[in-house]
Amino acid sequence: MAQKPHVRVGIIGGSGFYNMPGIENRQELSIHTPFGSPSDRLLLGTLDGVAVAFLPRHATGHRIPPSGLNTRANIWALKSLGVEWIVAVSAVGSMRENIRPLDVVIPDQLIDRTRDRPSTFFDEPGLVVHVGMADPFCPELMHVLADAVQLGGGTVHRRGTYVCIEGPQFSTRAESELFRSWGVHVIGMTALPEARLAREAEICYSVMAMVTDYDVWHSSEEPVTAEMVVHNLTANADLAQRTVRAAIPLALEQHRKCGCGNALHNAIITAPNAVSETLRDRMGLLVGRHLKAQSDS
Repeated sequence: MAQKPHVRVGIIGGSGFYNMPGIENRQELSIHTPFGSPSDRLLLGTLDGVAVAFLPRHATGHRIPPSGLNTRANIWALKSLGVEWIVAVSAVGSMRENIRPLDVVIPDQLIDRTRDRPSTFFDEPGLVVHVGMADPFCPELMHVLADAVQLGGGTVHRRGTYVCIEGPQFSTRAESELFRSWGVHVIGMTALPEARLAREAEICYSVMAMVTDYDVWHSSEEPVTAEMVVHNLTANADLAQRTVRAAIPLALEQHRKCGCGNALHNAIITAPNAVSETLRDRMGLLVGRHLKAQSDS
């Protein structure tokens, strides 16, 4: 079996962001994981000399709805390539007057309103893991992305709370007002379970939330429609691509002091000698080094 290439930076493209111009030495790679297949083949190559992997979250042609995403396979596939940073692009609605369509928000907090999505790699009996999610996005990568948006000429909001709903329908007016009362800044459908799974995979993860609309709360704006979302995403596509390109060298200058790369330290509750060989083999990509360290101590 051919050895997989080693890639440190992963890019997850959201609605309207199905390709990454500028990638050279392109090759497509199909990866099968213990959780099935990712959304699409991964595009591998170099961007300004840096090895990257690009994955269109909803597949080429936007064929997979939010609830149908195999996020565990997406994150596992990137982890298997050696990815340490994931830059995710997501379409969102604004819940605040001062956050306007075509602005970019780099959220620092999440509220989970999803229902039907597997949100952990560790749902089998025999291996119990509890990772910390107090700060769900990598603080170092958040800073990098915000700086990159500014370098690209965009208007950026450096913090905010992202509420992730199940979809695929947009919110009711009552839900939109409820979320505003909670202090939410943007609303979307894809940051979860990506953030949870990236943390379990010990990958730095941050979202570039591209604002397309005012959801349905704004009295003087039209309620959000799919047409509106697509139109504004297309208008902001160049900024998204410029930002990702600027962010990659900035990310590689970091030395992962954030703690994301060691998120499973002290998170594995099951005693190492109680983990079956079957589970060790299946989950070794995520827990192998930690179980070995516990066994050796």
